[in-house]
Amino acid sequence: MQATILTIGDEILIGQIVDTNSVSIAKYLNAAGVVVHEKCSIGDDRRQIIETLERSLAQSDIVILTGGLGPTKDDITKKTLAEMFHSRLVVDPTVEEHVRRMLEARGIDFNELNRGQALVPECCTVLFNAHGTAPGMWFERGGKVVVSLPGVPFEMEHLMQDEVMPRLKAHFSLRQIVHRTLITAGLAESMLAKRIEKWEEALPPYLKLAYLPNPGAVRLRLSAYEVEGKTVAREIERQFDELRKIIPEYIVGYETATMQELVHHTLTRRGLTLATAESCTGGAIASRFTAMPGASAYFLCGVVSYSNRAKSEVLGVPAEEIERYGAVSEQVARHMAEGVRRLAHADYAVATTGIAGPTGGSAQKPVGTVWMAVATPRGTYAVVKQCGTDRGQIIDRASAFAIGMLHELLNKGEQAAQTEAQAEKQV
Repeated sequence: MQATILTIGDEILIGQIVDTNSVSIAKYLNAAGVVVHEKCSIGDDRRQIIETLERSLAQSDIVILTGGLGPTKDDITKKTLAEMFHSRLVVDPTVEEHVRRMLEARGIDFNELNRGQALVPECCTVLFNAHGTAPGMWFERGGKVVVSLPGVPFEMEHLMQDEVMPRLKAHFSLRQIVHRTLITAGLAESMLAKRIEKWEEALPPYLKLAYLPNPGAVRLRLSAYEVEGKTVAREIERQFDELRKIIPEYIVGYETATMQELVHHTLTRRGLTLATAESCTGGAIASRFTAMPGASAYFLCGVVSYSNRAKSEVLGVPAEEIERYGAVSEQVARHMAEGVRRLAHADYAVATTGIAGPTGGSAQKPVGTVWMAVATPRGTYAVVKQCGTDRGQIIDRASAFAIGMLHELLNKGEQAAQTEAQAEKQV
């Protein structure tokens, strides 16, 4: 079973907004066993919508499109679909009353433009949108399905979950797609591939392995398409058990968890606290943690000590150390981590200091040089990384590397604590 996802809107093509709808729709379809054959973004153009839809229907069983369903004249999707399916537009009384009540609650007049939201092609099945004024629409032709959804992401999400997926599952006989992802850290993609080469070659032919590199981590995803789910899931778990014997020290977690989510769970589970001191990353590390619900249980504070004066006066980095070694140095990174750990009374602290560019580099310390340190109850550790040449890339990579370093030291701390506990029991 194959699907095409179309996102409609000139604002997508000119980069005014980011298309997140196709990502979300693909996840829903994939979980139900539908293979997304193609994703495509097109403008608000009648001829292009019709031509793209016809081409999509020729190659896919399901076409889901979003956008162009608003009340203004540039929203042409609904009229175009009515034309394509040789249907007239009629008023849906349920939608009309819903739109009237929703606008009244907001203090907005119910005018002719808003009334037009209740117009739908007579041949479609209306998908009630409880969270907005534009309804979804379900069309069928030759055993194939076209679904039109509003472009507002949270409205689309509710319709996919409440209306579209139950109908698709009832309409088609769907077989499962199974994905399982293992997260590794500490080995570059090429080195990892070499270490697990024999394991990869021995995989059953119906299991497909994908390498998904990210800053600080490489994900290994095993996939099987159109299969009996439980049997394949057991086989994937068996294969990952074998992989754990080959690279046990490099496996950090499973599925789609980010490195900061893994640290988040570890800190929460163990009742530990965290603080950050950032220079070149400008608060990016702190924001990754505070974006997660529940971070207040462990995240105490974050200091963006961008200037040398702030490093000295706030974090206690000795001015003579900055003068002697430079702000981008192992010594300063260590002092920053220890200073914010002391300031916040935290169990762990992470610090970064580097050259994010595009200026400020030298032959000895080129742009992209970042020193990072983690202060722990057992000592302070520092490393230097070359994080690229683009400013955004440097900040992203340095943040990921620092969090990965924290994750590794948290695990070592847990292992050391377990070893000490076992020794105490033996005594």
